[in-house]
Amino acid sequence: MSALEFAVKKTRETLQIYWELVRIIVPVTIVTEVMSRIGLIEAISPALAPVMELFGLPPELGLAWLTGMLVGLWGAIPMIFTLVPASSLTVADITVFSALLLFAHGLPIEQKIIQKAGPGFAVTTLIRVAGSILYAIMLHHLLAATGWLSETLDPAWIPKTASADWMGFLTGLMEALVFMLVILTALAWGLEILKLSGLMALLMKILAPLLRLAGIDAETGQFTAVGLFLGISYGGGLLIREARSGKVSPRQVFISCIFMGFAHSIIEDTLIVMALGADAVGVLVGRIVFAISATALIAYLIRSIPDQSFFGWAFRRADCNTAAGG
Repeated sequence: MSALEFAVKKTRETLQIYWELVRIIVPVTIVTEVMSRIGLIEAISPALAPVMELFGLPPELGLAWLTGMLVGLWGAIPMIFTLVPASSLTVADITVFSALLLFAHGLPIEQKIIQKAGPGFAVTTLIRVAGSILYAIMLHHLLAATGWLSETLDPAWIPKTASADWMGFLTGLMEALVFMLVILTALAWGLEILKLSGLMALLMKILAPLLRLAGIDAETGQFTAVGLFLGISYGGGLLIREARSGKVSPRQVFISCIFMGFAHSIIEDTLIVMALGADAVGVLVGRIVFAISATALIAYLIRSIPDQSFFGWAFRRADCNTAAGG
């Protein structure tokens, strides 16, 4: 294959992945924005107020939590200090709340991408939300028992609440899609360069022990690593192609998606919540340790389930087969 043919093939593959993501992101983002603007999210959020007590957090933050789960980090973060003054929160509070957001945010979009890779939407979403709740409860009780991070919050950054009209929203969406195409193209070519130079093999050799602890093999390791550092949109987007090619086992795809759900975009997202005052150990180190441990436990629990039984409820093989033929 000539260099030109290879470039055309790689570009075509990248555009196919990008189109898959656009078909998910655009309608889900618009529907979620409509729900937010008509007050549906705000109307539902009071039901979450009692749940916030499990994390030792003010009930008002229930609205920000629900918004984060549906809209994403940038939907929830500007609301935090509007709902609750920074002076009434501790570093422990913002660390626990940030952990909730980091584990489970933008679920309609991100879980739809996961579903396209194969695993069922409902199963992986429940596991991801359950993981966020469990980790936040554990973190809250640890901090409450030790008194660690009990000092009053003094954030380095207090974001402003966005007030864009529909034109501003659509413009922002278009800008985000263009940026995603640029990143996805650079990522696809970057991965090829890393493979050809041997750096990918070196990187995976370094990460392999960490991922192996979580039950992730080499066949999905590089895509899991992409998700870990850059986010589900990119790691999951690449995994969609590999899952459809049949080069990786469905069980490994499932485990990889579970891990990415717990730990993804660990650089950008972590820096954002640290600017709000969250502690790095709680939102980064603890999160990764939990992700490895919880994914390893899930991998262990499902190892004895026959493929036919397991994928009947946890994996949407029909989606992959249909997509592969379409």
